[in-house]
Amino acid sequence: MKRLLPLFFLFACSSADNTDALLQSITEESLMQHIEVLSDDSYMGRGPATPGEEMTVDYLIQHFENMGLKPAFGGSYIQDVPVVSYRSVRDKTNMKFTTPKGELDMTFATDYVVTPANNEVQNTLQGAELVFVGYGIIAPEENWDDYKGVDMTDKIIVIKNSDPYQDSTRFGGSARLYYGRWDYKFEMAKKVGAKGVLIIHTLGTAGYPWSVVANSWGGGQFRLAGNDVESTSIMQGWITSDIATKIFTDAGLDLSSLMEAAESPDFQPVPLNGVKLDLDLHAEFKDMTVKNVGGIIEGTDLKDEYVVFTAHHDHLGVGTPVDGDSIYNGALDNASGTSAFLNMARVFSEMNQKTRRSLLFLAVGAEEKGLLGAKYYAANPSVPPAKMAANINTDGLNVFGKTTDITYVGLGRSDIDDLLLPLAESMGRTVKPDQQPEQGFFYRSDHFAFARIGVPAFYGGMGRDFVGKPEGFATEVVENYNRMKYHTVFDQVGADWDLSGAVEDVRLYVRLAQAIANADQKRMWRAGDEFEAARLESLK
Repeated sequence: MKRLLPLFFLFACSSADNTDALLQSITEESLMQHIEVLSDDSYMGRGPATPGEEMTVDYLIQHFENMGLKPAFGGSYIQDVPVVSYRSVRDKTNMKFTTPKGELDMTFATDYVVTPANNEVQNTLQGAELVFVGYGIIAPEENWDDYKGVDMTDKIIVIKNSDPYQDSTRFGGSARLYYGRWDYKFEMAKKVGAKGVLIIHTLGTAGYPWSVVANSWGGGQFRLAGNDVESTSIMQGWITSDIATKIFTDAGLDLSSLMEAAESPDFQPVPLNGVKLDLDLHAEFKDMTVKNVGGIIEGTDLKDEYVVFTAHHDHLGVGTPVDGDSIYNGALDNASGTSAFLNMARVFSEMNQKTRRSLLFLAVGAEEKGLLGAKYYAANPSVPPAKMAANINTDGLNVFGKTTDITYVGLGRSDIDDLLLPLAESMGRTVKPDQQPEQGFFYRSDHFAFARIGVPAFYGGMGRDFVGKPEGFATEVVENYNRMKYHTVFDQVGADWDLSGAVEDVRLYVRLAQAIANADQKRMWRAGDEFEAARLESLK
């Protein structure tokens, strides 16, 4: 007995729940450690399929190995994602409008951006006609069709960004749905046989300034290899609101009035009579590979089911210099979310009491190029969707201080709410829905790829009720970031950063993940949600 007592004591200590102590180990320092490394200039902006991505992948694998996570892909931590990169050659690409009042020459990235919609290295248009099609949406369930059966063959369609918002009974009211996303509009333009599509950029309908479009699209795009759609479309792009106003005015049309008219389901396509478009588009294509990085912490009695954690490890890489700086560091977007992801992996790896379900930590690539890493994994999963209990996605942390609330992009859509709300209350927090629903954030990060295959998803965001800050502080910092730093060289760790609120958020994420992993049932979408059918189908 004297020899057994110490052994029993050691066993009791090793199996004691150490979650509280581990939560305290998530600190401003533990978060900043990864952020500073991943957003350092030496990582060259973590561009997909670049040496910066290789460094990032090595960093992630090193930490997975140190934490004891098992490789997620048949003995490897890496899932290769085959992509095609494509870009317009700026000094060889020219686009101009001819209006009843003369020619309107433009400058690439300053006035417009275009990319090829096919696989041709050169596309030419001469005298193409333009048609304004409002939002460019066909949604039978909303009794909405902006095209009204008009033949769009060989036309360039001009589209208003976002989706209808004035009628609260349609399209979720002010909330932006997938119909409001640029990728939907490009897909629809191909389906109706248009020769090309131009989206009119405004700050209000996009939610970000023109510089974001120029930086993101001007530097080229990626698509998944083998994902080509047969169509007659040859180009897709954006024009500034100033250029759009000019060509509409020259055609005898009032752009603002037509933008307002597009809010009605009765809207009819409007030709821009007398306006023609000439385009000489030269493009470059290259087959490339980007990386998803996955590691697993095995569960206990439900270990064949998984909670999937995601964070995108990429950013925009090296781009157009601004004040001599060409590295798009992506400190907030998404070195911060990746740091939260790594901190959560560490905490769960050190827990004495393992969760019932296994945990899959999946750092995905090429999010900034259209959620490509997440889309590829969703189409080629290492775990069947039916075995995924839920997805927890971290894309950007609160770097501005403590809040009494937390935002949940997707609140009310799944029974994740049933676990989150009491947990948040027990930790002195309140949960609020997306505070910028008009920006469509639910459709703009990696969790969307999981939702589309039926997996309920949690995507946390910054709260708005800041402790010790004046009224309007949240609006001020969000607008400043979106206007001045989002997708620019200025997204760097700042002297004004305060990660105390991020610490509390990430601790709540851990508790939520723990609850999901230990619950008797997998999470489900609410009845009638747009992703419910996919979930039910997968569970068959």
